[in-house]
This record gives sequence, structure tokens and C-alpha cells, in this order.
Amino acid sequence: MKKTIDYKQLLKNNGILIVFLLICVVLSFLSPYFFTTNNILNIIRQTSIYGIIAVGMTFVILTGGIDLSVGSILALSGAIAAGMMKNQGAAPLVAALVAILVGAGIGLINGLLVTIGKIAPFVVTLGMVTIARGLTLIYTKGYPISGFSPEFRYLGGGYILGIPVPVIVFIAMVALAWFILNHTRLGRYTYAIGGNEETVKLSGINVKFYKSMVYVIVGIMSSFSALILSARLNSAEAVAGQGYELDVIAAVVIGGTSLSGGRGSIIGTLIGALLIGTINNGMNLLGISPYFQQVVKGALIIGAVILDRLRAESN
Repeated sequence: MKKTIDYKQLLKNNGILIVFLLICVVLSFLSPYFFTTNNILNIIRQTSIYGIIAVGMTFVILTGGIDLSVGSILALSGAIAAGMMKNQGAAPLVAALVAILVGAGIGLINGLLVTIGKIAPFVVTLGMVTIARGLTLIYTKGYPISGFSPEFRYLGGGYILGIPVPVIVFIAMVALAWFILNHTRLGRYTYAIGGNEETVKLSGINVKFYKSMVYVIVGIMSSFSALILSARLNSAEAVAGQGYELDVIAAVVIGGTSLSGGRGSIIGTLIGALLIGTINNGMNLLGISPYFQQVVKGALIIGAVILDRLRAESN
């Protein structure tokens, strides 16, 4: 018997990938510069900055949480690393490790306030937005810190076998996150907590520990992005990362991760991040106003939430 194709199910399972491919085709007709090697690498390089954070945010949203402080964590950890290298003569590796510890520490504070403090993730991380941004302004005194060594700048502008280093780091983070979510206890519990937290508690699993860890993960990822962004711009500023939380959350939700938790994938987040990066790049190539681009981003987020609701109702 000839097997029929369930187009409805196909669209449901691969809708975001189909939309991404269609947008690529349309942009290739609208701009002769879109489908060039340099532009494709440029899209992925630009996407990698918030894409790395989106990888960490996937863990948080899978548990049913949210983290609005990622942009401020990026600014603070990037400024501290920059200050250590520029003002204290620290080696790039030492400064990078300290920056990662800063991101992990803020993530841990967020996680503990959510789990032990029993404060809503939205409230905790919204408060941390102002705290971390304020600490960055205090540390930098409002001035950018710039002028780094070639070794550090290589992280943001170097190439390995013709591929930009930020792209390689992004792909490595996606692969690592995919492995954790699909083949480790942390990954299984992350999905389980988002699916039914009470059941997980009754199973004797330390929910507070695992929920705290997902905030640590997104804090670390924010610090990695901070290092790449500072290296690429050869500068760290207090305003770095402003608005990144919108792109990050949009990438995760557009990629199919449910805001209510328990459902989603890191591959979906990868496609969602690339979709946003492609749209941003396409609008720039077509000369569309940056102000209108903000409208498009907002519409994407609302559309992603609506799609998430429709997916939940259809299950």
C-alpha cells in the first residue's frame, strides 16, 4: 500500500525549518549579495553572539523559567574581563576564567532566589537586570574599556580553516548542549521538571539543585558571549548586551521550546537563532530602517508565543 504523506504533521514538526528555508529563498531573489559565502558566514558570526546565550536559555525555559538578565550579565562579565586585561595586565585566559565565574555566580544567585527564595523567575531576573547593569556602570565609570592583545581579539575575529572562531564556538556549544539534554541526567531532569515538577519532587530528585543549575548554565553562556563580543569589537562597554534578552528568548521560543516548559530542542533553538539572524541581515541588505526592524522583532516574539499556544492546544 502506498504510504501517504501527512502534510499537517510535517508542517507541525518542521514548520520553523520550512519558514527559514523560504525566507532564505526570498532574500536570495531580493538581494544578489545574500547568498554569498562572506554574507552567510557573517550571518552565522553575528548570530553566534546571542545564539550562544540562547543555548543556555533553552535549559531555563525547558524548566518553565525565564532569565531576563542575560544582557546585563554579558555586560558585567565582559567589562570585568576587559578591566583585568587592560588595567591589571592579566593574561587573557585568566581574565576569561574570571568572567565565566562571574556569569556562573550571578546565574547561581538567580537560581537560588528562584528555588530557595521561591520568587518568580521573571521578578528575580528583572531585578538582576538593573543590579548587574549598575555594577557594570560602577566598574567602568561609564567609559568603554578598549585596546586588547591580538591573542584575545583572535577569539572574536580569528579564523580556523576559513571558519570564524565565534562560529566554531557557537557550534561547539550547540553540540555540547544537545549531548547534555539528550544523554545526561541533567538533561532528563530538565525536561522532567518542566513537564511536571511535583512528580519529579515526589520521585526524590533534588529539584532545587537542577533548577539552580540551569541558571548557572545560562550565566556561563552569557559570559562566553561577552568574551566573544568584546574580542570582536576590541572594546567592552556598560551598554553592551542591551536588548539581547529579546533576541535570545525569541530564538528559543521560535525554535519550538514551550514557555510552559517540558518541550523543545536545542536544534530548534539553533534554527530559531539563525532565522532571526537571517531576517536581521536581510533587512540590512534591503536598507530597511532599524526602527522598523524593532517592530519586526516584536512581531516575531508575539507570533512565536501564539504558535507555542497553538502547539500546546493541539497536543
